[in-house]
Amino acid sequence: MIVEVYPYLVFNGNGQEAIRFYEDALDAKVLNVQTFGDMPDNPEMPISDEDKSRVLNAHLKIGNTNLMLSDTFPGQPYQTGSQITIAISIDNVEKSKEVFGVLEESGTVGMPLQETFWSPSYGQVTDKFGITWQVSTLKGEN
Repeated sequence: MIVEVYPYLVFNGNGQEAIRFYEDALDAKVLNVQTFGDMPDNPEMPISDEDKSRVLNAHLKIGNTNLMLSDTFPGQPYQTGSQITIAISIDNVEKSKEVFGVLEESGTVGMPLQETFWSPSYGQVTDKFGITWQVSTLKGEN
C-alpha cells in the first residue's frame, strides 16, 4: 500500500542553510537530519571530510505537511529544474517494484531499485512526463 507522497527538494551543497531558512521562514519543525557523514563507509564511493556535512536527508514538518530535502550526492552534477522530486513511501517491497515498474515505462531509471541502509527497496525514476520519483519501501516492512 502507498503510505505517503511528499515533495522532496534537492540542493547544491547548501541544504543545511535551507533547513535553517525554512525553519525560520515557514515555522518548520526539523524532525530529522542525516548527513553524508552518517552513511556507512563505502570504499567505492568515499566521502571527503568537506562533504560529510552535506545533507543526505532531512525531514521537516510544516503545519500538517511533510517536506524532505537533501543535497546532491558529492561529485554529482546539479541541474536547474531537477531541484524538486516527489517521494513516495510504500509499505512493502512487492508494491514498490510494481509502482517503480509502471513509472519506468517510457521513462528513465536514475537509480535502480535496491536495498540501502535506510530502505529494503529504494530507487529513483523519471517518468514519461519528466517527473522524478523517489520510490522507497519503509524499513521493517517486506
